[in-house]
Amino acid sequence: MIDAGGEYSLYATDITRTLPVSGKFTPRQREIYDVVLGAQQAAMAAFQSGKSHLLRKQTDSLYEVAYDYINTHGKDMQGEPLGRYFIHGLSHYVGLNVHDEGDYEVPVGPGVVFTIEPGIYIPEEKLGVRIEDTFYVDKDGKLINLSGGLPHTADEVEQAIAGR
Repeated sequence: MIDAGGEYSLYATDITRTLPVSGKFTPRQREIYDVVLGAQQAAMAAFQSGKSHLLRKQTDSLYEVAYDYINTHGKDMQGEPLGRYFIHGLSHYVGLNVHDEGDYEVPVGPGVVFTIEPGIYIPEEKLGVRIEDTFYVDKDGKLINLSGGLPHTADEVEQAIAGR
């Protein structure tokens, strides 16, 4: 897992990608990767400018959308839902700092820049996957993926590693 940050003109952000060490995901790694990617896509699809919140237990919470997706789209080795392995937040604001200040009580709206970064960490399997992208809400309330040109799917990640 690579969590990389960058800064340009005093603004900062970060992204995360999970890469298979061998260059190819095992079936189990791919399964978990696909669940994490699905959770990110579910949160993106649920986003509503001026309504969506980033924290859990809030109305219109993108965290809850991602958590529910993870909890209903895979099992651990004991057959239990994967939600208990989603152990960190879904989002943080970015701006002057990689983890910038922001009011998490207020819904996300135009002009806001933040991440969507679901992750699953299963210690007993020595397996962790996180996919983090940076998003901007434009003046019309549209969610723009600023890192959308990077590899996202397991196949795209494998192809990037192979240099194709």
